[in-house]
Amino acid sequence: MTIDVAVFGAGRIGKIHAANLARQPGVRLRYVVDVNREAAAALAALHGAQVADIDGAMGDASIGATVVCSSTDTHADLIQASAAQGKHVFCEKPVDLTIERARACADAVAKAGVVCMIGFQRRFDPTFAALKARIDAGEIGDPEMLIVTSRDPGAPPVEYIRHSGGIFKDMLIHDFDIFRWILDDEAETLHATGSCLADPAIAEAGDIDSTAVTIRTKRGRLCQINTARRAAYGYDQRFELLGSRGMLQAGNVRPTEVTSYTKTAVSSDVPEAFFLERYRAAYAAEIAHFFDAVTNAKPVRTTVADGLKALELAEAASVSWREKRIVNLAEHVA
Repeated sequence: MTIDVAVFGAGRIGKIHAANLARQPGVRLRYVVDVNREAAAALAALHGAQVADIDGAMGDASIGATVVCSSTDTHADLIQASAAQGKHVFCEKPVDLTIERARACADAVAKAGVVCMIGFQRRFDPTFAALKARIDAGEIGDPEMLIVTSRDPGAPPVEYIRHSGGIFKDMLIHDFDIFRWILDDEAETLHATGSCLADPAIAEAGDIDSTAVTIRTKRGRLCQINTARRAAYGYDQRFELLGSRGMLQAGNVRPTEVTSYTKTAVSSDVPEAFFLERYRAAYAAEIAHFFDAVTNAKPVRTTVADGLKALELAEAASVSWREKRIVNLAEHVA
């Protein structure tokens, strides 16, 4: 059986997902949809697909799944439209910028009984996944403290930031998902603070570019997340977990693992340039996982419920930063 797919969004991540799904056995890219018809046409031509509009792609009963890589403000509408048409859906993060619409998406997916997977690709990174497996095997005993470092090499354009929903929803939403996944726990309280250190134009747009978040879980575990929009040395993505019997660390990926030893220095490559390079293997693995789940009726690893939980943490962090206070999640989400 072949699954026909429509991809929404022909930008950077749309190109990555289109290429990966085209490699899946039993999967065929039929339509590419984008407001930029030229970009849609170029991507469609590359994979032998057609250009369509939203109604055309959604209205085609032969389309079994949609892959949503378009702008954040389209995600909720496309998830709900896919569910209404009985189509399985893979959607990039976040589900939406509002908790209310994200909940509506979760309800629509549950009612339709379709598979809905959210693109938290870090769970599929080989290094991160190996660390998680060793935690689950009990290698370091009971997890106690997680420290997450997440730094971009540079900030996106200010015009993007104005419509991104802010750093907590746009950038840290991945780190909030990592927190829940690694500790297998939920937040009880959260405190977030931040500054604008890289570009004053970001502050003028109402956002920040550097943050520090502290979370205490319902089981008393602790998590610290530090993020920055600027790291001169590359894309810095790593974390460490302290347990009752030891510690596990997951480090960066570098272009090569060659180390130079000379009389003056020991040196190696800086981290990968950005997320497309860093998570190349993870993007391929998550798409393969999605279509395996669709084909074989298996549960997906990153559900719409996970997307909603991460968004709740991002919203709580925004409130904490703006109001300069600790947020109790039970009161905030109620």
